[in-house]
Amino acid sequence: MITKIDKNADRIKRHQRVRKKVSGTAECPRLCVFRSLNHIYAQIIDDVKGNTLVACSTVEKAIADMVKEMSKKEAAKVLGQEIAKRALEKGIKEVVFDRGGYIYTGRVECVADGAREAGLVF
Repeated sequence: MITKIDKNADRIKRHQRVRKKVSGTAECPRLCVFRSLNHIYAQIIDDVKGNTLVACSTVEKAIADMVKEMSKKEAAKVLGQEIAKRALEKGIKEVVFDRGGYIYTGRVECVADGAREAGLVF
């Protein structure tokens, strides 16, 4: 019998393996990326307290209107710029990037590039 490979389960294993080493503090929080089929989500997390400091996604009305006519990669870059802008408003300048078990290419890379362009330091 042929069994279908569960790619998300493999991604979760990779994410857990990376999370053993990558952790966010109050001084240098973690920028975590989640990618669904149609949308992308990013949040900046202080793992010591367990708080989400800043969150942003393409589902939000303001961002959804901006990225309506864009490709997914262009939308991811806009999301990266927006999360960086919100982080800088809260005084967060440096973060640790958590790719969420995804390969660092495509939309995940675009989020990171957009955040760097807007002023966040990884």
